[in-house]
Amino acid sequence: MQDKEVINILQNRLNYSEKNISDLKIFINELLKANKKHNFISKNSENVIWHRHILDSAQLVKFIDFSKGSLSDLGSGAGFPGMILAMFSKDKDFHVKLYEKSPVKRAFLKNINDRLSLNIEVRGNVYEESIDTDYIVSRAFKKLEAIIQVSREIVKKSHKLIILKGQNAQEDLKKAFNKEKYDYKLENSITNEASKIIIVNFKK
Repeated sequence: MQDKEVINILQNRLNYSEKNISDLKIFINELLKANKKHNFISKNSENVIWHRHILDSAQLVKFIDFSKGSLSDLGSGAGFPGMILAMFSKDKDFHVKLYEKSPVKRAFLKNINDRLSLNIEVRGNVYEESIDTDYIVSRAFKKLEAIIQVSREIVKKSHKLIILKGQNAQEDLKKAFNKEKYDYKLENSITNEASKIIIVNFKK
């Protein structure tokens, strides 16, 4: 998928504004510069960054009510998906927290936050926190069982858990829900027909 095609989807299907697209271009430019030194994303994915990383993250806006509340991204890395979602919500009464234990990645995230004036709080190790949030998102944090454990034990209130998963999503669900059942649904990814988005409603 070409970059222009991805930008068209972002604007026409996901309602990203011209300003959002401008911010994304700045973010990509800074990420590619940082990637020369730190290898935040695979070198092989640099040429398809709009499709592989931006659109993959941005598609989650369909499942989030940005009118109020908060979102927490577990293991945000270079900002996927939390930073991309924060760009979409920056003018709204919605707060985003990015949890990343790497000091180098945290510094990068803080730099982007300052540069684009986003409504983001960059935090450290999720296991050292007490999380109060309406949404948990995750793209490449840990296995599903570990993410479920965070939702169950660390997040303080009822929330929606949204996880980007590959073709083994159904198998991962069986393992994670082996002992305890949760209310969940699977949505198709718009970037890869074999991938899924797992959405779990956690009641406290």
